[in-house]
Amino acid sequence: MTITLPPELERAVTEKARAQGTTPQLLALDELRRSFPATPSLPAEGESLADFLGDFIGCLHSGEEVPGGAQMSTDSGQKFAAVLAKKRREGKR
Repeated sequence: MTITLPPELERAVTEKARAQGTTPQLLALDELRRSFPATPSLPAEGESLADFLGDFIGCLHSGEEVPGGAQMSTDSGQKFAAVLAKKRREGKR
């Protein structure tokens, strides 16, 4: 597809692209992608959700980021209750 821009719009795109350190074509494509996001595909017939999302599913060990691991599941109920109690003491809901 080829889109012909009127001169004033072409100037504006070129100036903005130069200011952003990119090309007019890349700027225009980025703006079009923001305005017209691609329609997500649907799972194929017989494909499971795990198959469909397989490229996006991962696993990590928090020990890779936090020495000893983040322990995010340890005492979660007590931690949640403590946050609620603190909010109540502060008069927040």
